[in-house]
Amino acid sequence: MPEREVELLAAALRRDSADLNLYAEVLSVNLVDSLPPGAVQVKRKRSVTDRMSGRDGAVTGLDVTLGERRLALRVDRAVVVGEICKEVRGIVLSRRQVGLDEWIDALAQALADAAASNARAREAVERFLT
Repeated sequence: MPEREVELLAAALRRDSADLNLYAEVLSVNLVDSLPPGAVQVKRKRSVTDRMSGRDGAVTGLDVTLGERRLALRVDRAVVVGEICKEVRGIVLSRRQVGLDEWIDALAQALADAAASNARAREAVERFLT
């Protein structure tokens, strides 16, 4: 995928990132709906009120696995911690903590790389760009 499209994808992924809780919720829903089953794991924290009203709860973590890359995002109130891992057959070979901007860039690149060889990932990229 051309570098310009990766930049557009990163910009689309950054959209609405000012409200971290809303951003994590929207991003998790879009990724789960767009990527192959099992590629996205969402961690949530459910309060008593969430349980009683049947809500899913707030997103506290997001793990996206594309090929040998696993991108983890943890949200705790106003603190966001991103992590980029190289993982082969379930074994983490390297792990690096990053800020939100670098995590989004890495996610955009991983989605673009997956889109080059996978029709469903290509549809996901197109969905983020529109």
